Amino acid sequence: MENKVFQLKGRDLLSLHDYKPEEVEAIINLAGELKEKQRQRESHTYLRGKTLGMIFQKSSTRTRVSFEVAMYQLGGYPMFLSASDLQLGRGESIADTARVLSRYLDGIMIRTFAQADVEELARYASIPVINGLTDLLHPCQVLADLLTIKEHKGTLGGLKLAYVGDGNNNICHSLLFGCAKVGMHISVASPDGYKPAAEIVRLARQDALQAGSKVVILTDPTEAVIEADVLVTDVWTSMGQETERAERLRVFPPYQINEKLAAMAKPDFIFLHCLPAHRGEEVTTEVIEGPHAAVWDEAENRLHAQKAVLALLL
Repeated sequence: MENKVFQLKGRDLLSLHDYKPEEVEAIINLAGELKEKQRQRESHTYLRGKTLGMIFQKSSTRTRVSFEVAMYQLGGYPMFLSASDLQLGRGESIADTARVLSRYLDGIMIRTFAQADVEELARYASIPVINGLTDLLHPCQVLADLLTIKEHKGTLGGLKLAYVGDGNNNICHSLLFGCAKVGMHISVASPDGYKPAAEIVRLARQDALQAGSKVVILTDPTEAVIEADVLVTDVWTSMGQETERAERLRVFPPYQINEKLAAMAKPDFIFLHCLPAHRGEEVTTEVIEGPHAAVWDEAENRLHAQKAVLALLL
């Protein structure tokens, strides 16, 4: 790795909004390089002797497996820490946990509910803290999304991404930041009451202004997907929202990504979904299993994007 990639050493990754466009680009580029090294079976054990603690307050498939494999392939040691097994589960403060873990580990990844908890952990930790997911943001997923788009489209700047569905969730929020940072236009279509958080939109528009791209928030899904290069959605009912499921199933059907809606996008659009997907709800089987779907590349790229984050920060 060139010396310039170490400019991020010691940083936290709490939100893509905190990163400069060239820093986001550096992560994506390194992710692509590390992916090629893995394919060529070239050694890239940049984190030999390093240990990553992984705190999980939410269940996970892709986050846990991809971070564990990433750390292992980089030569380091991943340590799974269930929140119920830590003293956090018995009332120890986040601040005290951060101070103690900083004496043992080289980095912490946390997957939890409140963004404020991740920020408090980072405030008191003396080692890098990585946001593996909160209810507000999911930066690692969107880095993988951007890598996938770049692989399929060859570029990022100037493309149009359309997100259709629940706008007030971590994927949409992080896409707003990610697209703005790399100069992609983003249109979000959500029903009233489920629009992205106003503060996230405000900050994303600040980032987009610098990059020369647009952030558009709409109600009509058809208007959002017209001439889109990338279509993205997420589940209508996220973890922790189970009591709202019946109401959400009533509100969201017009926002399903199906063949009729997808026909409004560009002929060579790609479809992304962070998974798990509920076929027949936010997306039809014909779309997610169709020729435009890149969801499996996207899932694989969680590994490579997170490997780049770990290599740069640790």
